[in-house]
Amino acid sequence: MKPEMRIIFTVILLLFVVFLFLPLLILLVRSFESDQGLTLGHYVSIGSNREFIAAIGNSVKISGITAVITTVLGFILAYSIHCTKIYRPVKGLLKTVIIIPMLLPTITYGFAIMYSFGNQGLITRLAGRNLFEIYGWNGLLIGYVIYTLPPVFLLIHNAFKYIDKKFIIVSKLMGDGTMRSFLNTILRPLAGALGGAFVLSFILSFTDFGIPASVGGTYPVVATQLYQVMLGSIPDFNQGAVIAVMMLLPAVFGIWLLNYLEKWNFHYDKLSDIELPRQRIRDIAFGVMSSVIVMGMLSIFAVMFIAPWLSSYPYDMTFTIKHVRDVFQSTDLTGVYRNSLWVAFLTALFGTLMAYGSALLNVRTSLKTRSAVDIVSMITNTVPGMVLGISYLLFFNGSSLKGTFIIIVLCNIVHFFTTPYLMAKNSLSKMNSSWETTGELLGDSWFKTVYRVLLPNSASTVMEMFSYYFINAMVTISGIIFLVSAQTSLVASKIKELQHFAKFNEIFVLSMLIFFTNLIIKLVCDALQRRTAQR
Repeated sequence: MKPEMRIIFTVILLLFVVFLFLPLLILLVRSFESDQGLTLGHYVSIGSNREFIAAIGNSVKISGITAVITTVLGFILAYSIHCTKIYRPVKGLLKTVIIIPMLLPTITYGFAIMYSFGNQGLITRLAGRNLFEIYGWNGLLIGYVIYTLPPVFLLIHNAFKYIDKKFIIVSKLMGDGTMRSFLNTILRPLAGALGGAFVLSFILSFTDFGIPASVGGTYPVVATQLYQVMLGSIPDFNQGAVIAVMMLLPAVFGIWLLNYLEKWNFHYDKLSDIELPRQRIRDIAFGVMSSVIVMGMLSIFAVMFIAPWLSSYPYDMTFTIKHVRDVFQSTDLTGVYRNSLWVAFLTALFGTLMAYGSALLNVRTSLKTRSAVDIVSMITNTVPGMVLGISYLLFFNGSSLKGTFIIIVLCNIVHFFTTPYLMAKNSLSKMNSSWETTGELLGDSWFKTVYRVLLPNSASTVMEMFSYYFINAMVTISGIIFLVSAQTSLVASKIKELQHFAKFNEIFVLSMLIFFTNLIIKLVCDALQRRTAQR
């Protein structure tokens, strides 16, 4: 075994030990720690706290309902794209538009909901009356559905690619009814993916902080309870550690459910390239439903792109560039935007290197302990951002890393590690396994083979990894809310601060900056991916 492989593996493993396992261990210890030593007292105290029990119940209830709704909506969108004869450009538009919410921080969703459904909101004015109360349950449900629908759709959309449509036609020819055919040829093969979509939506909703921070109102959920305990007038790190540990429970449940659903998964030996015949009623129905879903989601964000260009929405509707100009003239706000750009770029650069290096060692070497990276990826996939942030706060408190950009970048790299790692692992595993041996026979070092052969053949995946890391680092708030300081404030955390001063025009302008920055990165990376694929 080449020494450079062992060195890289050791460095990566040490990074995860220091920036994942040790902080989580300290978090667990702090949840039992007291003046008298280790005790269950904090858990007993939290368990007898009616407000916290209510918050847990609220989080479970609203996350569960959100998961059901988004799984159904995500299925409708994916079915419309894969199993209907909707006009092809409309399918392309659906796939593109559905990811728009992923380019914005979740805390912005709440303010968009306020300006859409509030007393003077855009949709309220169009409807002529208040449709419902936006603070509390209603606002949270709308926000959570918008937040979790894009990733749920992408998961189901990807699973649909492995459905063999030949069996749908065969089922019809054998006389199966519509419902029986639907259950056996579509729902059953998708059972694992639909279960995964449910779990994903549930966990994302349960652990999100941005949406409750803006429209939660007096409806308590776990994330806001944790924020108040940790950053309230009298912070209680021990109780905060207990709540953080409790937030890990849904992830444990999710892993169990996914393992249980694994038995429903099956694979076709070969996929046939067959298009389903046109059915007018089906195509129109799913085309209308999909359009309504996407347009309904976009309509909520429309106000974000309108209000900053008006003097005083909704009272003075004259056009102005004053609000945008004021943001660009504010050294404080432009400085925060630059901070976010640097953090996102460094996260994307070093995160992509780390994830790609980890996948290389796992797939393209014979290291005996390489499967340890798979275990790491499972853990990073289940640890919520707020929990990771608190564990860093406790572990690095008093160190030179506290309050620095380094700790924020490292937190982001660990937090978002799983998906880029799996992207790289999937790409590298499909390549010819003899390339390294051939390179060695030709006198090339392992690094040279990676640089000259493996990297060019996985360049499109690397672009996708970079884009994923960059966009998520720009929009995250849950992972960094406990780590930012006055000097390292980012746009997402600054929006939380501006909320207290009701500076919504500044909030929307900053949100537009994040949106267009992420959109540009996404478009550039997609263009580079296409060019690489053509080559």
